[in-house]
Amino acid sequence: MRKHSGSALVPRTHPHGHAQVSPAPGHPALLVLCAAHFMDAIDLSDVGVALPAIQRDLGMAPGSLQWVVSAYALGYGGFLLLGGRVADLFGRRRAFLTAVAVFGAVSVLGALAPTGGLLVAARLVKGVAAGFLAPAALSLITTGWPEGPRRGRALGWYATAGACGFVGGLVLGGVLTEASWRLVLALPVPIAVAALLAGLRLLPADPRGGDRERLDIPGALTATGALVLLVYGLTRAPSHGWLSPGTLVLFSAAVCLLVLFLRVEARARRPLVPLSFLARRATAGANLTIFAMWGAYTSFAFLATLYLQNVLGWTPLQTAGAFVPLGLANGALAPFAGRIAARLGTRRVIAAGMLLLALSYALFFRIGPGSPFLTVVLPVMVVNGIGTAATFPALNMSAVTEVPDRDQGLAGALLNTFMQIGGAVALALVTAVVDAGQRTHPGDPLAGYRPGTAVIVATVLAGLGATVLIRHRPHRPGGRER
Repeated sequence: MRKHSGSALVPRTHPHGHAQVSPAPGHPALLVLCAAHFMDAIDLSDVGVALPAIQRDLGMAPGSLQWVVSAYALGYGGFLLLGGRVADLFGRRRAFLTAVAVFGAVSVLGALAPTGGLLVAARLVKGVAAGFLAPAALSLITTGWPEGPRRGRALGWYATAGACGFVGGLVLGGVLTEASWRLVLALPVPIAVAALLAGLRLLPADPRGGDRERLDIPGALTATGALVLLVYGLTRAPSHGWLSPGTLVLFSAAVCLLVLFLRVEARARRPLVPLSFLARRATAGANLTIFAMWGAYTSFAFLATLYLQNVLGWTPLQTAGAFVPLGLANGALAPFAGRIAARLGTRRVIAAGMLLLALSYALFFRIGPGSPFLTVVLPVMVVNGIGTAATFPALNMSAVTEVPDRDQGLAGALLNTFMQIGGAVALALVTAVVDAGQRTHPGDPLAGYRPGTAVIVATVLAGLGATVLIRHRPHRPGGRER
C-alpha cells in the first residue's frame, strides 16, 4: 500500500487496466462528498417540521400533504439501483456533479411552487436526483480510499456529515418555518452550489479509455419499476388499507416485475445486478442489517415525535431539539467508528452497535404521560446516537469490502436501496400497530406506543441476527497509518 503525503492525488491501477486517481486521506475532495451527504440529510429531516405551514399556505388536503414526503422517498428508493450502475458505467464524478446540480435546481423550483401538485412533482424529481447522488458519492469514497483504517476514517466523517445534516435539518426546519416554509425548501440550494463549484475543481476526473459497458436497459426498467411500485404501495397502504384492491395490485405488480428482473439478469450478457453479487454472504448480511437498522430508526423517530408533541405537548421546535443529543453523540463518535471497525472487524462493531440500538429502543418503554426529559428521553437519544455511530460507518465499509472497483457504485446503491425499503416497511408496520392500539383504547394517551416500540426492538434484534452473514478476510495494512 502506498503512503500518501499531504493532500496529493495518488494514481493506482484500475481493474480494467487504466490509471485511476485516488484522493489521499484528508483531501478536500472528502469535504465535497460530505457536504453533499449533509445536504441530502438536511432535506430528509427539515420538511417534516414545515408540513403544517405548507398545508395552510397551499390548501393541501391531508391525503395529498403526505406526498410532500412520500414523493421524495418514491424517487429516492426507486432509482438507487439505476443510479449506482450509471455511476459505475458512465463516470462517478459526472454522475455526482449532475445529481448535485439537479438537486439544487429542483430545490429552487420546490421553494417557488405555487401549488401542492407542483411541489410534490419537485420533491419527486429531487428524490430521483438523490437516488443518483448517494451511490455516486459513496463509490467515490470507496474507490478513492484503500480498504482499512483510511477508508474507515473517510466513511466515519461521511457518516458524521449525515448525522449532523439530519439533526441540523430538524432544528433549522423549525427555525426557518417561523419565517416561511419556502426558506426550508430552499435550504439545500447554497450547499448544492458550493458542492458543485468545489467538486468541479477537487474531485478526481473519471478514468478515460477502456471498453465502456452498455447499460442493461431491460434490467434497469424492470428493477426501477419494481422498486417504484413497492415504495408507492408501502407509502399508501397505511391510509388506504393493506388489503385494499389498489394496494394488492401494486404489490402484485411489484412482485411480477421483480421476478421478471431476475429472469432478465440471469440471461443478460452484462446484467445491471449480477445474481452472483446478490448471493455474496457479506453483501446479504450488510443489506439485511441496514434494512432493520434504518427501519427501526425511522419508526422510532416517528413514534418519538408523536409522543413528544401529542402526549407531552411539546412544540415542533422543542421536539426537534430533543433529537439534538442523538446527533451530537453520533457526530462525536462516528469519525472514530470507521477506524475502530477496520481494526476490530466490521461484524463485531456492527453487532455491538445493534445491541446498543436495541437497548435504546427498550429504554423507550419507560415513557409515561409526564415523563421528564432528562431521566427518560435523554438516555434513549444518547444511547441511540452511540449505537448509530458504531453501526452506520461499519455497515458502509462491510458493503463495499472486497468488491471490485467496477461494482462499487452498485454495492453502495444496493445498501441504500435496502435502507430506504427498510424504512418504508418498518414505518408502515409500526404505523399500523399504533393506529390499531389507539382505536382499541381511545382514552389512553399512550395506546399503541408500547406495542409499536416492541415492533421496533424486534426489528433491531432481527437485524442483529443478520450480522452472522458478515464475514471478511482480515485487513493486512501494508504501511503505517499516518
